[in-house]
Amino acid sequence: MTVQAILSPVFAQVFLTFGLLFWTGFARLRAFRDGSAKGRALSLGQRDWPAPAQQAANSFSNQFEIPVLFYVLVGLALATLKADLLFVVLAWVFVATRVLHAGIYLTTNRVAHRFQAYTAGTLVLLAMWIIFAVRIFVAPLGI
Repeated sequence: MTVQAILSPVFAQVFLTFGLLFWTGFARLRAFRDGSAKGRALSLGQRDWPAPAQQAANSFSNQFEIPVLFYVLVGLALATLKADLLFVVLAWVFVATRVLHAGIYLTTNRVAHRFQAYTAGTLVLLAMWIIFAVRIFVAPLGI
């Protein structure tokens, strides 16, 4: 696999994170402009934001939880030359679940649907880690 193919899902995940950062900023600015947020929400770092602004902030924060394991895995897979087509496909599936999760968070915010997207992505990432571990520990044995 090419470096570009391996890193493309990482770039997509990074752009998702930046997109959510800007979405959060705009949602908070909108909340101040329409009067639904008070100055204390910003100055005290409280979570007194209206639902749309808080949902955007929560979705942004989520990008620094399970995706961290994704970033680490991609770096390790690149360094050890263990990233193949299966790895790249699973990486794209993981990113797609993150986009879906964020989309649900920012729109309907149905917890059951959000949980399903989160769980699917987490299971895909777990599978990626298991496959990677097997390849690391089995490859030296020539099996």
